[in-house]
Amino acid sequence: MSDSVALADVIAVACAEAWRGDGEIFASGMGVMQMLGARVARATFEPDLMISDGEAFYVSGDLPIGGTQKLVEGWIPFRSVFDTLAGGRRHVMMGASQIDRFGNSNIANIGPWAKPKSQLLGVRGGPGNTVNNATSFFIPKHQSTVFVSSVDMVSGVGYDRAKKVGGFIAKRHDLRRVVTNLAVLDFNTPDNSMRLVSVHPGVSVDDVVSNTGFELVIPTNVPMSRPPTAEESAAIETIDPKGLRHREIPA
Repeated sequence: MSDSVALADVIAVACAEAWRGDGEIFASGMGVMQMLGARVARATFEPDLMISDGEAFYVSGDLPIGGTQKLVEGWIPFRSVFDTLAGGRRHVMMGASQIDRFGNSNIANIGPWAKPKSQLLGVRGGPGNTVNNATSFFIPKHQSTVFVSSVDMVSGVGYDRAKKVGGFIAKRHDLRRVVTNLAVLDFNTPDNSMRLVSVHPGVSVDDVVSNTGFELVIPTNVPMSRPPTAEESAAIETIDPKGLRHREIPA
């Protein structure tokens, strides 16, 4: 990687790419990198995205993360998010404490349900997100304890379970992209199992494979994740002037 391009900036662009082609929908980022990605996408190649302040309003312009000087575009209180979600006019990027090869995700607990080793957030919006609207993931530490053969608790529905249920669930189910500190992955395979899309600068395919607890689909040629354009770099600095992204992804 060039000394002038931080890994966090490469990852911010990789997150932003999740929303490419989405048009006028609610881009919902659950976390600093996710929010940064959504706002960079709107500021550059996907201007019709609807972005919220994370509280109650749709906002216009390149609102910095944590910024309060906002230009309000619309009203989106928490209760109204569910109306947008149920209609499928939303693409959320969330996190996962565990994820398997078909995208089943866990944010509830680690260990057996009857006696877990760790209690986490609970399933929260995982079920509703994954069966109603497009869902992507940002996972800051790509390791085999996160990318597991079987999640301890299904919080978000993966492709295998969605197909088994069928009907409305299978029709609306849409897991798009997984971005980590090592790579970009997706589910664009015949059986919708996880595929390696690109590796970040300084990372090898073997690095990704050795830190994944299941077999990935590996294309013959795996490219390097792209750096930000000049326009995207400017947007990143405007939206994250305090450099919060570097706390999640150290250089």
